[in-house]
Amino acid sequence: MGGKQSRSLSNKQLDEVSVKKSATRDDQPSVSSAAERIRRHTTVHFGYSTLSLAMRGLDGTPTELWELRELQKLNLSMNCLCSLPPALGTLDNLVILNLWGNNLSSLPPEIGLLKKLRVLFACRNRLSEVPEELGSCACLEVLSLANNQITGLPGSLATMHNLTKLNLSYNRIVHIPTCVYSMKGLVFLHLACNRLETIADQIQDLVNLKILIVEGNSIHTLPKTLCFLESLELLNVDFNELQNVPMEMYLLNRLGRLACHPMDKGLHIVHNPLLKPIKEVLQGGLSALYNYLKPS
Repeated sequence: MGGKQSRSLSNKQLDEVSVKKSATRDDQPSVSSAAERIRRHTTVHFGYSTLSLAMRGLDGTPTELWELRELQKLNLSMNCLCSLPPALGTLDNLVILNLWGNNLSSLPPEIGLLKKLRVLFACRNRLSEVPEELGSCACLEVLSLANNQITGLPGSLATMHNLTKLNLSYNRIVHIPTCVYSMKGLVFLHLACNRLETIADQIQDLVNLKILIVEGNSIHTLPKTLCFLESLELLNVDFNELQNVPMEMYLLNRLGRLACHPMDKGLHIVHNPLLKPIKEVLQGGLSALYNYLKPS
């Protein structure tokens, strides 16, 4: 990303701000003075009060961190964190929280107190579930939970009407969580490399969806209601178990073409056991398929 980079604390500097229990009363710094030492390493980055503690080898967070209530962007990525304390909820001005690449097995319920949170990256952890309280983060716009061990989402997330991007790829999801179909603002939905076998008819409720990625699952059929998503520009169903496509697929006129590169707009449908004549028709491109599917 462009702009002025946040200054990260070195391990030595972290040691300096940590309050050691073995110190005497005379040489033990107060929590407030230790917090001030961390505060000196915050910057204003694109208008946000920002602190980066990324790649510091942390297996715990400095107690003083939770005094910095003015923080708006906090980067704790690529450490060794196994848990976060309830004190996370005191940083109620956070707009962006990056927890990418840790060993977190859970998120504290107090995350629901972060009412201003708009972006949460919690990918590449060991999460098996998401707290119901996350549904209280009504301002959330981007949520990445990729590369975890998640099997579902709590129903409370159905109220996330401001969410535009949801990444649930590389998890253990068998059915698209029901709450996802209530996220009317979704533009981007990434569900690659899960254990999906079907997509529910309710997919048609995601009327703003432009990108849907479900490659690397075990999907046997696509619902015809998927074809009512008029805004869809990228549909990736590579590496599934599709034998046919819905007759209504020609309605997805914004797909435009058959695509190859993973993020190219269009229809991605390779590595499926497609039956004749669909397989042969596709050799002529997406227009040939649509001409075949359109009613005469």
